[in-house]
Amino acid sequence: MKKKIIDWQIVFGIVLILLSIIFYVLHYLIFRDPHHIFIYLLGDLAFVFIQVLLVSMVIERLFQYRETKERLEKLNMLIGVFFSEVGHRLLVLYTKFDANAGDITKDITLDGSWNDDDFKKFKANLRFHNFKIDLEKINLEELRNFLYSKREFMLRLLENPILLEHERFTSLLWAVFHLAEELHYRDRLKELPRTDYEHLSKDIIRVYDLLLEEWIRYIEHLKENYPYLYSLVLRTNPFDPNATIEVKQN
Repeated sequence: MKKKIIDWQIVFGIVLILLSIIFYVLHYLIFRDPHHIFIYLLGDLAFVFIQVLLVSMVIERLFQYRETKERLEKLNMLIGVFFSEVGHRLLVLYTKFDANAGDITKDITLDGSWNDDDFKKFKANLRFHNFKIDLEKINLEELRNFLYSKREFMLRLLENPILLEHERFTSLLWAVFHLAEELHYRDRLKELPRTDYEHLSKDIIRVYDLLLEEWIRYIEHLKENYPYLYSLVLRTNPFDPNATIEVKQN
């Protein structure tokens, strides 16, 4: 198929060149003015280099910028669907059993006044957060059933080629998949050996860390582009104990 397309392009190019030659010859036969023909021919050839510059360095970059923006928009839509189906529920669960969640809560009292500096400051502070999950208090069976119920959904996300351009989000999905598999292959999740709890704790913290980082980037995107969705995030913020879905008067 590709060879046929190349052959067609070659034939089309040859036809265009032949047509150009025919019209130049026709012009000469009618007006008998080679001087005039060569003046315009050289002028057109000189302008070709400017056309190449405009197409390759200006117009092409504009198209690339537009395509990149469209891909990022589609990617953020996928991330939004992920948080609606999986991510928000996991954040709610983790914040209940992170002994140090209060350190995040005091830094993430989201409201409409947050600016770029606030988001940068929170992302910087997040790198130093000490995640402390008490697995013995988490209902691991409930977590396992929830993650496995979302397996097909996450598989469809991974099949989307757009995600290949987003390494962070792909890493998050793989971390969630790995945690789901770890829980799925255990017949019993109660009274596990201490070493097994420690192993699962590392898997959960890995997901928690990546999830938080992606969540804050996503809500930053919503604030800049979709104020109505950002409003929903404020009213469902898992780190705000006073958050309520009802819209209240200021």
